[in-house]
Amino acid sequence: MRIGVNALYLIPGGVGGTEIYLRNLLRALAEIDRENEYVVFTNQETGRDLTPDASNFKWAQQRVRASFRPSRILFEQFALPRAVRRERVDVLFNPGFTAPAFCSCPSVTVFHDLQHKRHPEFFRWFDLPFWRLLLWSSVRRSRTLIAVSHATAEDLNRYYGVDATVIHHGVEPAFFELAARREPKDYLLCVSTSHPHKNLERLIRVHERMPDAPELVITGLHGFAAEQVRKAASPRTRLTGWIPREELYELYRCARAFVYPSTFEGFGMPVLEAMAAGVPVACSDIPPLREVAGDNATFFNPLRDESMRRAMETIVDAPPPTSRARDHAAAFTWRKTAQETLATLARAAGRTASAAIPA
Repeated sequence: MRIGVNALYLIPGGVGGTEIYLRNLLRALAEIDRENEYVVFTNQETGRDLTPDASNFKWAQQRVRASFRPSRILFEQFALPRAVRRERVDVLFNPGFTAPAFCSCPSVTVFHDLQHKRHPEFFRWFDLPFWRLLLWSSVRRSRTLIAVSHATAEDLNRYYGVDATVIHHGVEPAFFELAARREPKDYLLCVSTSHPHKNLERLIRVHERMPDAPELVITGLHGFAAEQVRKAASPRTRLTGWIPREELYELYRCARAFVYPSTFEGFGMPVLEAMAAGVPVACSDIPPLREVAGDNATFFNPLRDESMRRAMETIVDAPPPTSRARDHAAAFTWRKTAQETLATLARAAGRTASAAIPA
């Protein structure tokens, strides 16, 4: 089987969790699969490092820049299908929401969330029509959809009337290694893009009303609410922006506790990472985070200041044991994600899963 990977959307350091997802998934696919061939279609911003250094993986850089979105969209719809045909691809994997409407082979498309349906108010007015059209087209033209959580699968059924295969994200082994080297310091950590639904302004406000609380460190991409978050930040708030992965590991290793106040998620990878690293977690009581964390976090209502404050006080003053949380996180592996994704691609291509996945 020859598998195409549509990575045209990826801007290194510019798309947040979907980049972490794709890099870890491709790495895991290279570890479990030596039988099938992969062609990774990238843009001009993305270098060879995305494509695993394995004999069955081919880097196919295209002449388009993703930073100019209209060009990338047009290229994906009209030029990518020609590249797919030239490469004799059997199935096209689209890990970033959108897929070509017309392609010579079956498509499998990943939906990380349906925020454009659940919270259209968080989108710029000129972006929203394109999100609606392109994602509707992806739903209708893809042979199979992958949802990263049951909550997202339920949204796909609710808004589009279609079923999806649920395949959870994994968590990198490096986070479990951090647990053995924990050295908690006096700060609370939040790993989040500064988009409106991430609720960071409320988090800063609640934290500021807790004079005895540790410093608040917020790290992640500058999103659509970055300026408002910057203005809300107090002297006890440190905003780092996007940082290299090694620096992020160190922040987790030394965090006293982790807080995640998002009002909407598709999965919630940072919560899983904190659990794996042995960091006490307080997070929003919303379905995707319940799905990820089980009963291994201190939950709060993300729209209630008092609820958030009580949860933060709990994880700082009386943190629960973290061993059970680490055991829970251990069930989420990128190897499992890769195996289930490969089986889904095989079915979409009309192959048997057992033939696609080496023993």
